[in-house]
Amino acid sequence: MSENIESIHLVIRESGKQSRRLRRERALQAATGDEDALAKMLRDRGLVLRERENSIFSDAWIPIAVIILVVGLFNGRNTALLALGFVLLIVVGVSVLWKKAALAGVFYRRSFDHSRVFPGEPIRMTITVSNAKRLPLTWLQFRDTLPQAVEDEHELVQATSNVTGHYILQNSFALAGFEQTQRDFTLRFTQRGYYKLGPVTYASGDIFTLFTIEREYAYPDTLVVFPQIYPLEELGLPAKEPFGAIRVRRSLFTDPIKTQGIRDYQPGDRFRDVHWKATAVRGALQTKVYEPSTGMTIAIFLNVATMPQHWMGFHPDVLERAVSVAGSIANYGSQQNWGVGLYANGSVPNSDQPIRVPPGRAPEQLAHVLEALAAVTEFATGPIERMLLRESPALPWVSTIVLVTAVVTDEIMVSLIRLKQAGRRVVLLSLAEEAPPKGLGNILTYHIPASTPAFQKEVHGRTATEAALSNIPTPEPVQIEFD
Repeated sequence: MSENIESIHLVIRESGKQSRRLRRERALQAATGDEDALAKMLRDRGLVLRERENSIFSDAWIPIAVIILVVGLFNGRNTALLALGFVLLIVVGVSVLWKKAALAGVFYRRSFDHSRVFPGEPIRMTITVSNAKRLPLTWLQFRDTLPQAVEDEHELVQATSNVTGHYILQNSFALAGFEQTQRDFTLRFTQRGYYKLGPVTYASGDIFTLFTIEREYAYPDTLVVFPQIYPLEELGLPAKEPFGAIRVRRSLFTDPIKTQGIRDYQPGDRFRDVHWKATAVRGALQTKVYEPSTGMTIAIFLNVATMPQHWMGFHPDVLERAVSVAGSIANYGSQQNWGVGLYANGSVPNSDQPIRVPPGRAPEQLAHVLEALAAVTEFATGPIERMLLRESPALPWVSTIVLVTAVVTDEIMVSLIRLKQAGRRVVLLSLAEEAPPKGLGNILTYHIPASTPAFQKEVHGRTATEAALSNIPTPEPVQIEFD
């Protein structure tokens, strides 16, 4: 039995080596100009979705050309008939060969000046098309699937693309051998979200337009539109200490990221807190002294449910306001150098898992949180009160829990009271039209209704994002992981 197992392992390793060798050979052939190998490699990697050919050519053309040649030969070598027969054969032969080589060495690339933007900000998309072979192309067409019409398109087309969620950008070119050209377009998204681009369809053919070959490539790209961000003053929140007192003179909890100073080592100090560089300079063990961390970590919980029961439906406008409030709080916390995290019971596209971005103070943490908010959908994975009780034990004890919700149910109130009784710092931000119900005790509560100045149309018309994010960089691209 052991010999059989070893033979199986040997077969598996050998087949793996063969597959890797075949992939390397195909890549090498593609690099050296073997277009059949390139097409096969693209298909193996799933980049070529489908291919089809169209033709106005009839199979009867070749027999007709042969008959014309035979008639011309037996009719005293009739020059006109012989010329017509030869022309038909030449046209068919040239068309077939031209069609086979039409899409070989043709490349289509998109590039963007920004791939992460805020609502209303323009994205410049540059399309680069190249023909990397000697054979010229009299006509070459690309159909690119975009989530929204380009800015210069007709208003009716833009409205239709907003409703349907897709738009076909069609471009036609005539390229000489080894020619490359570019075209620029502007995209402008008014709503947050993850926007997928692709696939792209290539179409070309012979010079006589007898044959047409189409090939569809995946060519996926993603554009991320962050939620709208507002200054806290426009949301009706106090500009200073909106979530309670931040610093205290003494605290049992310290922030291991921020070092306040050093002191002599004392019995009972943790070995990992020893400052080795200072120890080497002073010749005696030195221990790091950390800053108090009370109020310096904020965990934002976003309830995507806009009705008492998350399975009853949702209100799109209310959900967008809730996402914007959560993003605005994250922006404020980042400006204050707090640790910021996000938890939402809304799933990312094509997933049923809730969103979790653990608190952190890294420079790109705000971009992580905003990208997670851009991916929030209306599908709720479960009640927010269950998520609060499940995630809170893993949070630092000194973190402030901020719940952003459009509905305040009895279950949510009970969960908040339980967290408060357990010693947690809890803040409630209600976006309901009515003020939060009484009975929450000393839990800090804010009411942000739809009549708040930040949500009015005149505020949307101006660049509120610039006021809120004047000092916040937006690194790109950002890759986040969801549990």
